[in-house]
Amino acid sequence: MRTLWRRLALGIAIAVGIPVAILLYGWYGPGPSARVSDFTVEEGSSVAAVAGQLEKAKLISSARRFKVGARLFGGADPVQAGEFEIPKGASAASILDLLQHGKPLLRLITVTEGMPSIIVQEKLAANPFLTGPTPTIAEGSVLPDSYSYERDESRAAVVARMQVAMTKTLDQLLRKPANCPVASRQEVVILASIVEKETGKASERRMVAGVYCNRLRIGMKLDADPTVIYPITKGKPLGRRIKKSELMAITGYNTYREPGLPMGPIANPGKESIAAVLNPEQTKALYFVADGTGGHVFADTLQQHQANVQRWYAIRRQRGEM
Repeated sequence: MRTLWRRLALGIAIAVGIPVAILLYGWYGPGPSARVSDFTVEEGSSVAAVAGQLEKAKLISSARRFKVGARLFGGADPVQAGEFEIPKGASAASILDLLQHGKPLLRLITVTEGMPSIIVQEKLAANPFLTGPTPTIAEGSVLPDSYSYERDESRAAVVARMQVAMTKTLDQLLRKPANCPVASRQEVVILASIVEKETGKASERRMVAGVYCNRLRIGMKLDADPTVIYPITKGKPLGRRIKKSELMAITGYNTYREPGLPMGPIANPGKESIAAVLNPEQTKALYFVADGTGGHVFADTLQQHQANVQRWYAIRRQRGEM
């Protein structure tokens, strides 16, 4: 009799244990995915809905077993909305944990300070995860920054966020009056775009802005090379020296030919360059030229400036550039 009960108990244990072992292996064992895959969870999705999508994407073997495993081992936390990167061979347990507690993929598109709108448009158009046509972007209308976006989001929606960011930044910075002869938001952006293109050193922005503000006050031409280049390339690098004919061209942007600001921005200026225009360095300087180190040397008088220019030419000759 005891032998019979032992055999019966062993049979029950085997009958129960094998399905449990299969369930545990199916839950914690390697999954069928042969490569890293992106998987998107829509807002408001349930575990049951996600299970079907995972099976269809061949990231799990069975939606039914996934739902059972989630109910037994996965806890009550909801799955998050967003796009997730599922590792190769991920188990059902690890996939559910990722969807419940992991970080969704963060996709970013970056507009660098001084990037012209034509390049922003090209970046958006080349992005394979965005949809729809790329709108024409007015120069100076987007704020340089890194912007997150979702897969299959429209390009127009991303541009709209960039432009809202610029509007909010201007609203914030323009609460105080400008200490520079710029009469409108547009003029602030125009001058900030020139400052942005004229120096790559953050520490120089306010000083460069100070020089240009001084020139505007006395009606002196800005003589800014980037304003000559802009109508030729729309802000892209020229790749050569400026021609004499280009310095004399009537374009609406050429600050070598006419005093005052050009007709529009020549790039998308960053927040710091806008702030520099609104609060420039208090200086008597009217001139600046490259110093050979990536920065500039400033001068109050034309005589000082001409001496600085000669030093710059000497550096260029030593480098074999002239």
